[in-house]
Amino acid sequence: MSRADTIRFRHNQAILVAAIVAFLGALPLATARWWLLWVLLIPLAVALWAWRGGTDADSRELRLRALAGQRRIPWARVAELTADARGRAVVRLDDGELLVLPAVRAADLPRLISATGQELSDTAG
Repeated sequence: MSRADTIRFRHNQAILVAAIVAFLGALPLATARWWLLWVLLIPLAVALWAWRGGTDADSRELRLRALAGQRRIPWARVAELTADARGRAVVRLDDGELLVLPAVRAADLPRLISATGQELSDTAG
């Protein structure tokens, strides 16, 4: 499967810009005392999460990416794709487990389903 066949959903890049601004704002505090250097780790972690986190979908699987890892879910395990009350996309697995898909909104569900190679049926009328 080529990279071109993968649909990627990522968080808004404004979060990355905010993390850079926070890092620059924390520099005076972190350099005031050596034991305050850990303060710089917080905006760095947010920047890494904003850059790396999200959901990738192709014809074989969903890949949920987080700050320090990823989870692969084959489409065969997906029982339902839906949206919650907050407008986030949620997947229910065959064992009943519910997972919120990072960076995927309810409006993105048709694009997500198209990654499977299947057609979206119009059963809602």
